[in-house]
Amino acid sequence: MNHPIFFFENIPSENVITLDEDTSKHVVQVLRMKPAEQLQLTDGKGSLVTVEIIDDHKKKCSVKVVKKNFIDKKNQHVSIAISLLKTVSRFEWFLEKATEIGVTEIIPLLCSRTEKQHFRYDRMQQILISAMMQSKQFWLPVLHEPVSFTRAIASNQYSTKLLAHCGEEDKTSVADFRHNTSVQIFIGPEGDFTKEEIAAALAAGFQPVTLGNTRLRAETAGVVAATVLCI
Repeated sequence: MNHPIFFFENIPSENVITLDEDTSKHVVQVLRMKPAEQLQLTDGKGSLVTVEIIDDHKKKCSVKVVKKNFIDKKNQHVSIAISLLKTVSRFEWFLEKATEIGVTEIIPLLCSRTEKQHFRYDRMQQILISAMMQSKQFWLPVLHEPVSFTRAIASNQYSTKLLAHCGEEDKTSVADFRHNTSVQIFIGPEGDFTKEEIAAALAAGFQPVTLGNTRLRAETAGVVAATVLCI
């Protein structure tokens, strides 16, 4: 039986759990669930807990734990560092799709050509949570606060480091790195990375890659990279 699944960031060890007000309202008022009916909770860190309603209070719904499962994290780690975009909705679209595809880390970049904008972390995090739930996954991608391009290339810990850019130099297809167990790819802003940024990344050990024969919008490039590397 498919139970409705809800995000619960810190699942307590107790056998009886009180749901937060928003979740309680959704369970009781929207789904109209009653005592003895079951639902599932995940913390986005692999836990999947099946619980049964014991008190259908619309603000403080109480449930008891029926079963606990742990979903192992996949061995592949794919990180996408991508410039913030002028149009917020396009960046949010990327976040949603990258999460559905299975990216494990997302780093918003501040590059020389990035048009600065206010980054609403809580809203972006909620988009990731919603996409994780919709795609029935149990590991939430790690979302970072925006970081400068220079700092991002200096702190890279991945065994495979890729830079997608539009320059004319020889580049390897990103498909050649499909299913690498530890890979990070950098995607630039509208207007691409500057020559100085490309040189700095190559000096830091990044490999230049191409995503195909057409020029892609930044958010499309991010989704293409995620798809090729994860699926």
